[in-house]
Amino acid sequence: MKRNFLVLAILTILLIANTSGFANGKGFGLGLIIGEPTGISMKGWLNQKSAIDVGLAWSFTKKTSLHIHADYLLHSYNVFETSEPIPLYYGIGGRIKVGDDEKSRIGARMVIGIEYIFKNAPVDLFLEVAPILDLVPETELSFNAGFGARFFF
Repeated sequence: MKRNFLVLAILTILLIANTSGFANGKGFGLGLIIGEPTGISMKGWLNQKSAIDVGLAWSFTKKTSLHIHADYLLHSYNVFETSEPIPLYYGIGGRIKVGDDEKSRIGARMVIGIEYIFKNAPVDLFLEVAPILDLVPETELSFNAGFGARFFF
């Protein structure tokens, strides 16, 4: 079962790496997210307003476990009146949580966040929260939240 999760994670990374970017010429971003979970954050722009976000991280709630999530995001650039691009983003996706001491969980994830895109550097900063509705092995509501930064290639 863990092998299937690893294959899914690798396929998702390859999908994102092949997307072309439009946000200030940035296509694929790789960085860190700190919070719950803490780990690697990746983002691939599909066009100027949509992207796919993936996290490969460790969750520290209850017992330590591997957390993998992927979200389809939409960005709204007209929420804040600034000279710098600061979009509000929101989206939906899924989450898989696997641990040796804990039952594996699969659920739906809704995310909302704010992102600061540097005009003259291939970097972004983001802050997000995400309610999660686990569906397997049982229905349970939980939350993720994190702060992160990514470098775009």
